[in-house]
Formats: sequence, structure tokens, C-alpha cells
Amino acid sequence: MTIEQPCIGGNQTGWGLACRGVTPGQAMVPIAHLIIMSALRPRMSNEKFDPQDNLGAKDEPVPYATAAEGDVEEGAPKPLKRALESRHMQMIAIGGAIGAGLFVGSGEALVNGGPASLVICYIIVGFLMLCTMMTLGELAVMYPVNGGYYEYSVRFLDPSWGNALGWTYAISWMLTLPFEITAASLTIQYWNSSLSPAIFVSIFMVVLIIIQIFGVRGYGEVEFVLAIIKIITCIGLIILGIIINAGGVPNDPTGYIGGKYWHNPGAFANGFKGFCAVFVNAVFAYSGTELVGLAAAETKNPRKSLPKAAKQVLWRVALFYIINLLIVGLNVPYTDPQLLGSGSAGAAGVDTKASPFVLAIQNAGIKGLPSVINAVVLISSLSVANSCTYASTRTVQALAMSGNAPRFLAYVDKQGRPLGPVIIQMLFGFIAYIQLASSGLTVFNWLLSIGSLSATLMYFSINVAHIRFRQALKFHGRSTEEIPWKSPLGIAGSITGAVLAFICLAAVFYSSLFEPGGAPPTAYNFFEGYLSAFIVIFFLIIFKVWRRELWFGVHLNEIDVDKGRRFAGMELLPPPEDTSDFPWWKRALTAVF
Repeated sequence: MTIEQPCIGGNQTGWGLACRGVTPGQAMVPIAHLIIMSALRPRMSNEKFDPQDNLGAKDEPVPYATAAEGDVEEGAPKPLKRALESRHMQMIAIGGAIGAGLFVGSGEALVNGGPASLVICYIIVGFLMLCTMMTLGELAVMYPVNGGYYEYSVRFLDPSWGNALGWTYAISWMLTLPFEITAASLTIQYWNSSLSPAIFVSIFMVVLIIIQIFGVRGYGEVEFVLAIIKIITCIGLIILGIIINAGGVPNDPTGYIGGKYWHNPGAFANGFKGFCAVFVNAVFAYSGTELVGLAAAETKNPRKSLPKAAKQVLWRVALFYIINLLIVGLNVPYTDPQLLGSGSAGAAGVDTKASPFVLAIQNAGIKGLPSVINAVVLISSLSVANSCTYASTRTVQALAMSGNAPRFLAYVDKQGRPLGPVIIQMLFGFIAYIQLASSGLTVFNWLLSIGSLSATLMYFSINVAHIRFRQALKFHGRSTEEIPWKSPLGIAGSITGAVLAFICLAAVFYSSLFEPGGAPPTAYNFFEGYLSAFIVIFFLIIFKVWRRELWFGVHLNEIDVDKGRRFAGMELLPPPEDTSDFPWWKRALTAVF
């Protein structure tokens, strides 16, 4: 006797394929798998399983991923590959946003707001990132789709808004690449200012192109190594900063410092204007943390690795940012004129001589270490450049897959590389040569202003999308127990994250109008700081006109909470470990790490 049934396993990877000539004994494993899948995912009695369902696409099927082949879009001609491992995700989460924003940009923030504003604003934005990453972790485990977070806005908020945000986000990363290459080339001038920066622009472009040859695996391995270097540097700076503050450096002319600089010249600078201005630096410094969510679509086991990476944001924020900035605010007065930088590197915000960490070391009379910090800043710029390529190419490829970008950009080769977006991103990298012009850095500032707020807008949308997701579950009578991994902060964390993101947007708006120091408002300064908000609105209008939509938002009854989701049966994991009998300290460590 033979039977016909849906195939699962073997060489057949589709749900709708028929297994012919299967004996009852041979069919028992697939049948058992079907029973398990049905139990893990409740359905309405009249609902049919459609393998062509996907998230955010119309009439273009993007089938589910399976553990068998490891591809993001099984059934697509040449899909992206699930090549990232858990160790890559941990390093992307920990070291992804540690860069020049911390090592150099914190100097400008210290001048604008003083040491107290520096710590407070970075704590606020750090908590925003914690809420956002927990929210993103829940959504990405449930729906680990190509395109990541902008797709959640398409689905749960408004298609036009999501696509407008996706385009702005992709463009911001495209334009950040030439800036980071410029930053890296200017950093070389610390050792040798006689060589033309164009030489190093060419070298760095070749390095980035070589990394792209290895696809997502190359991105993961490079980030893994560079993140380790940055983490070691951060830990070393904390230890050294404590020694300097306590007067433990031999022959240190400053001696014991303690909290002297918090009293004279003071803890705050430029009042409320200075406080708001620090938000600009803080948001820029943390940008890149969210790339963990984008990488979920190319991770072998997102259900296991993504929650772990999301939870590590807490101690990364506390250890690598807050403690470092608290110590550097104790060791360097915000009135130090060297914090403003000088020359073209200072104008670009990458003058390592203006780094508060370098100044603290120099003031303590330590020689040699400033070159080490300069090398780390160089590595950080290359790390961000590497992340730029990954973020922009995956976002553009996802936009093309859903029909919101030219179709040729959706092409992926056999190695899982989106060639069209990669080529375009590399072409954007050659804009770095514009620094050779007399007004090159001014042009860069305007290009960067196009995407200056895109990350903050994305954080806001991620949190609001999660709120809508939970509302849709409740509206359809579904239980949160269906969610593979739930954010420890719940919907309260999403509400908090959305409010904090809005506060950041308002603070940047205020500081764009009223700069620290009492300068009168100018249109130049305002648009340089807030141009990206108008870019998003422009794209939103374009998509609304194109779609002929006069309304905004998606009604709860139109949200299908099953499309594009990853079923628990696709990843045969052991049940979650029961921690109820653990000691309190072990439960705390498990929750955080």
C-alpha cells in the first residue's frame, strides 16, 4: 500500500510537494512532523497553509526558510545564505557600534554639554537601544526575513511609511561608507601627513571589495576580529582611566584628579542647549547596534543566537560606553581647547588628537599609547565601512524583492551575494575622493545629513511596530505563547523605547535650531541637522502617490500574524532550560547573558 502526503525532509524541501510511493512505515516520521507543526502553530479550521506567503511582498512568492538547506528564501533561484554563526552575532552586538563615535565623537559631546550631560544622554540613548534591541529580538526571531526591520514597519504600520524608511535607511548607509573611508584615510595623517589621502582611499576600497567576495561570511569574520580588538581597547581604557584619575601614573604632572573637573569648570556646559546637543553624538555613537536584527535573516539559528545577542546590549552599554565616558569626563575638562580638533580631520570629526581618551593619556605624560588609540580609531572606521556595505546592500535587495526598487537589484548569485546592491555601494565609496576638493568636507556634511536621523526614525518605528504586533495578536485572539522568544521588557519596553526615540528626535530638532554657544538659528544649521526627516517625508509622499493611497496605517484586521513567520519545527531545538530552581544569582546571569 502506498500513500500521498506532503514531503518534509529528504531531498524535498517544499511543503506542497507530493511524496509518491511512500510506505506507511516510511511515512510515519513526516506525519509525526506534521502533527508537531500543527500543534506548535494553531490555525483556524478553514485556514489553508500557503507556502507562497511572505512578508511585505505582493504576488512575488518568497517561501519560508528551512534548516535543511540553510537558505533565507528557500525556493528562490539564488537565495541569501544562512552563514552567520552565534559567535558572529555576539560580536556584531557587542562591537558593532563601538567606533569613532565613542573614541573621538565623545570629545565634541563633552564640549557641548559637559561631563554630566555626556553621561546622562548616553544612558538615555543606551536604554533606548536596550528597549529597541529586545523588541527587535522578538520580532526577528518570529519573522527572520530578509530586509529586517523596515519590513516590520511595512507590515504592522504602513507600507508606504516602511518603504520610505527603508530607502532613507539604505541611502544613509550608502553615504556613510565614503565618509568612513575618508575618516580612515585622514587618520593615517597622524603618523604621516605628507602622503595624499587618495592613496589610502584606494587601498581601503580594495580591502572592502575583497571582503565582499566572501559574502556574508566575510562580513561576519571581519566584524568578529575587529570587535575583539575594540572590546580589548575599551577594557584597557577603563583600567588606565582609573589609574590616571587616582594619580597612579609615575611622574604624572596632574597627580590625583578625582572629581575636580566636575566642580571646576563644572558638570554641565551650555545649559539645556548643550544637553540636547549631546543627543546628536549619542545617537550617532550607538548607530549600528541594530544590525543584529538585519543579520538575523542570514544567521543559522536566529531563535537561539539573536536573543542572546539582544540581551548583551545591556552590559555592553553599561561597560563600554557609560563607564568609559564617566571616567573620561572625570579626567578631561570640557574647556580643554584641544577637544575641538584642528585641520581637515577636525572638521570631519575624526581628529584623534581631539579624542578625550588621547588627551587624558597625554596629560598624564604617557607616551606611545596615543598611537595605539589612533590605530583603534582606524580599525573602527574600517569596521563601520564594512557594516555600511552589509546594511545598505541587504536593505536595497529586500526593497527590490518586494517590488519597491528596480528588479535587477534583487539578483543574488550562487554564493548568496546581492551583486547589484554591492556594486552600487562600492560606487558610492568612490565619493571619498571628493575630500581632495577644497569644499569636500562641507559636501560630506550635507551628504551625511540626508541620513542623520534615519537610525532614530527606525528605532521609533521598530518599537511602534512591536506594539502593533502585540495588538494584532490580541485582536485575532492569539496567545503570546506562540512567540518563540518574548522580549523580557514586554510591550512596556516598546512603549518606553518609542517615547525615548521621540525625545531624541525632539532634542535633535531643538539643537538644530539653537546651537550651543548662543549662535542665532540659521536655515543652514537646521537643515544640516534635520534634513533626513524631510527626505523620509519626500519618499513617503512618493510611495503614497504611486500606490494611490490617501490613508495612513494598516488596520488590525488586515494584519496576518502568520505570514513570513518561522515555525518552531524548522529548528529542532531542545526545550528552553527551566531556570526556576536556579539560585538567584544564576537566574540573573541567565537573564542578562
